[in-house]
Amino acid sequence: MVETLDKPGAKHASFTIERKFKAPPKRVFAAWATLEAKQKWFAGGEGWTEEVRGFDFREGGSEELVGRKKTGTVSAFFCRYWEIIPDQRIVYAYDMHLDGVRISVSLATIELRPEGTGTHMTLTEQGAYLVPYDPDGDDHGSRLRGTTELIDRVVKYVDGN
Repeated sequence: MVETLDKPGAKHASFTIERKFKAPPKRVFAAWATLEAKQKWFAGGEGWTEEVRGFDFREGGSEELVGRKKTGTVSAFFCRYWEIIPDQRIVYAYDMHLDGVRISVSLATIELRPEGTGTHMTLTEQGAYLVPYDPDGDDHGSRLRGTTELIDRVVKYVDGN
């Protein structure tokens, strides 16, 4: 059972992140498709320690990543893959937890298309922020910044920049 806080009203927001890769779509897609590749870029920030990782990349499959920040806060990501079209699209829904409290539920779509010899990637995320978690009161902005940081890690991993 997931603990929830008695807070009125979810907040809803969406964002889109676009990136260009030097690598072709097959290589960009592979960054999401295997545990070995995803471990290179998908993790918490500095001082974060991984505690649990599960990875089943297929339609209907799931992913789990739990870790502890140096402050002691435990963050958890639970995902289900809904659509996977190799080298083109990944659609997944995920929920985020802090210290056992579900803070948000999101739907994310990653679209890849060839652009010259490289790839144009568009990530669109639609989120429901269930309880406040950002100390500055900007839960949506916090998620956008965190996701942008992760996508920048993907670019660095794939293109070697």
